[in-house]
Amino acid sequence: MNLSIYIHGQSGRMGQALAEVCAEHALAVSVDINQAGVIVDFSSPSGLAGILPQAIEAGKPLVCGTTGLQAEHLQAMRDAARIIPVLWSANMSIGMNLLYRLAEQAAGLLSGQADCEILETHHQHKKDAPSGSALELGRRIAAAQGQEFEAVARFNRNGPGDAREQGEIGFSSVRAGDIVGEHAVLFGMPGERLELTHRATDRRIFARGAVHAACWLAEQAPGWYVFADSLDQA
Repeated sequence: MNLSIYIHGQSGRMGQALAEVCAEHALAVSVDINQAGVIVDFSSPSGLAGILPQAIEAGKPLVCGTTGLQAEHLQAMRDAARIIPVLWSANMSIGMNLLYRLAEQAAGLLSGQADCEILETHHQHKKDAPSGSALELGRRIAAAQGQEFEAVARFNRNGPGDAREQGEIGFSSVRAGDIVGEHAVLFGMPGERLELTHRATDRRIFARGAVHAACWLAEQAPGWYVFADSLDQA
């Protein structure tokens, strides 16, 4: 495909990985938004807030893999999607997106029968906790069980008497070394448990997924998309 990509956040780890994957696929990396076919953002919440108006002004599709976003950032992207194609995902890994689906299916089948805990592990430099991918898992599990995420999410347990409440979704975060990323969902039932786990060992899996999404999004009409759309319609 003859496509040039503008990488916003190119100096970061993911930005560098994206540039490498673009080179592997003979895709040009543009230094000018107006000359690019699509923008890929792996920066920060404040960085996204800066690039989004530029994407709208230039009329360029935007793929965003930035995590740590708040509700206002997601709403801003949804608003932009009325004008340009926008694809956002907390995780650009194909395997992780399959985990989302499996977790949704399990949660729906086990609703009211199992305790749910989400554990995520990342490198020592990761700033947001829980990770965006862990939060997305929680939101999908809550929806599959007919729950309001904000009402059942539990981020801290500390001290005697701080027991688990019925129906809550617990989160635990670990930060250590150079771990790329691990996510596990545990459904605990009397006498048994089900664990679904995804482990990333190479940061370039996210870059490959983002490049795949960018190539797909470049041909789409304005609208709001998620990574699974690029898999279902590829």
